[in-house]
Amino acid sequence: MVRIPADFHDGAHAAAPAKALPWYRHLYAQVLVAIVAGVLIGHYAPATGEALKPIGDGFIKLVKMIIAPVIFLTIVTGIAGMRDLKAVGRVAAKAFGYFLFFSTLALVVGMVVANVVRPGAGLDIDPASLDAGKVADYAAKAHESTLTGFLLGIIPDTFLSAITGGNILQTLFVAILFGIGLALVGDRGERITQALEDISLAMFKVVAILMKAAPVGAFGAMAFTVGKYGVGTLANLAMLVGTFYFTSALFVIVVLGAVSWMAGFSIFRLIAYLKAELLLVLGTSSSESALPSLIEKMERAGCPKTIVGLVVPTGYSFNLDGTNIYMTLAALFIAQATNVHLSIEQQLLLLAVAMLSSKGAAGVTGAGFITLAATLSIVPSVPVAGMALILGVDRFMSECRSLTNFIGNAVATVVVSRWEGRLDHDALDAALHGRAPRVDQLPADAVPAE
Repeated sequence: MVRIPADFHDGAHAAAPAKALPWYRHLYAQVLVAIVAGVLIGHYAPATGEALKPIGDGFIKLVKMIIAPVIFLTIVTGIAGMRDLKAVGRVAAKAFGYFLFFSTLALVVGMVVANVVRPGAGLDIDPASLDAGKVADYAAKAHESTLTGFLLGIIPDTFLSAITGGNILQTLFVAILFGIGLALVGDRGERITQALEDISLAMFKVVAILMKAAPVGAFGAMAFTVGKYGVGTLANLAMLVGTFYFTSALFVIVVLGAVSWMAGFSIFRLIAYLKAELLLVLGTSSSESALPSLIEKMERAGCPKTIVGLVVPTGYSFNLDGTNIYMTLAALFIAQATNVHLSIEQQLLLLAVAMLSSKGAAGVTGAGFITLAATLSIVPSVPVAGMALILGVDRFMSECRSLTNFIGNAVATVVVSRWEGRLDHDALDAALHGRAPRVDQLPADAVPAE
């Protein structure tokens, strides 16, 4: 594996610094302009905005096309190159411990804020007056989701179907098995590992090509969202939406900020480092759209490939801070709006059910709503029909869920890398302070060092 030279910014490289790109050439600026344009088109020409839906859908499909191969190659080459299988198990244990603690904390935060702010109080809505048909499809999908079904769903029908089907957990499962197999083969597996590393380099070049279309995808997705749902729908449930955005921001700044500080980096600098990806997530309402870029950037920021390959994909199913905040907050909002009083015991039951049902919620648009339906279908105290109250604004909350989930997984990757003592602090500092080389400035055969 060819690594980025330690003196990349010194010597001959420093003698001829690359000319800074103008602002309009940066991806984050292009995506931001596209989002604003999409909002304007959707607001002033709703029909046109709705007609642009295929553009956003097309971009997300392009990204999903590449997610499974990127995850597979990253994990396999990382584990095979590590050789120490005990270390792989240790990383996985630490990652899941982190996920369990902070996912539960996010659920608790959402519940506490809902009890303090009470965003649904005073609406006095009769559950019988709600149109349960609006959420029937979501409720049906929720009933199909069981713990046994989820666990069996991790096992693919065939080795290749995990990759071709695009299921993240199935891809993760076969990649770990294949990576362990290569590690056990020993020296005879080195040629295969090297070949996969070469393919991985080419695959990330494909990611870079696809990301050039990100502004177009964000424009189409945002135009459709505003055109179909309208910004006016926010006014009716402004208290819920505002409370959710405030709570999510509080969680990122206070909770994840404190974790970042203890790990030796600034949450604000990390957010700035990932600004292009965050804007893409905002525009598409899906954290999956930026998953390949997140993997590449976390490796460039000093996190070893093995840890990035394990933490990021599993985090997309098990470390969903934004979704967890949303679930308890939305559930209590519905209870308050329909005048259903929940005792402490009932709220603890809701919390326990949410802890289980939230696992495996994918990072795609609408997954949080389905997971909420699954939770309410198990907890009889809160009417599932009450979900019709938030159906109109769920799309706007989906954006905040995805952003919070994305930031949470980035923080988790750095923290687990530090716990393992394998975080390259110099590379992290360079990346967060804008000194890391851009992808287009790297040698053609260079990849981030582990």
